[in-house]
Amino acid sequence: MSISYKDSGVDIKAGEEAVKKIKENVISTHSPAVLSDLGGFGGAYDIKKIIEGYENPVIVQSTDSVGTKVMVAAMLNKYDTIGRDLVGNVVGDILVMGARPITFLDYLAYNKIDPDRIERIVSGISYECKQSNMSLIGGEMAELPGVYRENETDIVGFVTGVVERDKIVTGKNIKSGDVVMGFASSGLHTNGFSLARKLFFEIAGHDVNTKLPELEKSVGETLLEPHTNYTNPILDILDSGIEVKGMAHITGGGLLENIPRILPEGCGVEIKKDSYPMLPVFEVMQKIGDVEESEMYRTFNMGIGMVLILDSEEAKKIKDYDDFKLYKIGKVVEGDRSVILNER
Repeated sequence: MSISYKDSGVDIKAGEEAVKKIKENVISTHSPAVLSDLGGFGGAYDIKKIIEGYENPVIVQSTDSVGTKVMVAAMLNKYDTIGRDLVGNVVGDILVMGARPITFLDYLAYNKIDPDRIERIVSGISYECKQSNMSLIGGEMAELPGVYRENETDIVGFVTGVVERDKIVTGKNIKSGDVVMGFASSGLHTNGFSLARKLFFEIAGHDVNTKLPELEKSVGETLLEPHTNYTNPILDILDSGIEVKGMAHITGGGLLENIPRILPEGCGVEIKKDSYPMLPVFEVMQKIGDVEESEMYRTFNMGIGMVLILDSEEAKKIKDYDDFKLYKIGKVVEGDRSVILNER
């Protein structure tokens, strides 16, 4: 009896079908600087076009995943938003350095390749790449039976951006008296899902279709709310000439752990808790598990997905953004690189 690769659980034809399904989405993100076609061994991008207009260009790169949020997507069989999550999450990590996103790659791994599922994921990736004016220049689909269990999916993103060397945002000039501003998040983004799943599904006994009076959508839909992509408002602020001293992407670690990463010695931050509207999902989770406040702020973004620190005069120059709610949430004080939560 002849044994084939497919007998081991790997279906090459399914992979080929998936590539055909996603090709149009991927190509729709390409700029004239993209030199390679989908299906090659690597993605090629014209370096000269990257650095046009820069005197001392610096390449900034980052990588991340959406964590166990993919498990909620599997529960709902809803995969059209986690690709959006991937881009919003990874891009945020280079925006905080002042970098402009230029290229994106993805890595998609499965127990078994499902071309329709892949198409839905990549459509989300492509959508957010176009929102960021960034080219999806390549990626990898891996069918790994034995590594992943049935119906499991993992997605990882890799972003490259560019910034002028003397315009890299580092936080080194932050001082006491500076203003802390925050862009609202759309929900959990991609963080804290291990705790969120425990609270909703194990402790409270809900499922993804449960509807609670405090939430506008079902539990599953609430948890799958896409990660906000902050590319356009952040680049608009930077391109306008406003001096942003520091930025923090509020990911795992929440406000308490991420803001200190950009603070110089001798500085701390005070956050006024009622300075922005708290999203109901966080209040619901805290109530379900009687979770301590510090644990909530260390695990979740608590309604703020991106933090900016500016001089008070520069902060006055920032305009309102219709699609991105921006709040003054606190101030820099003398301290030991920590965040203090205040009631008022």
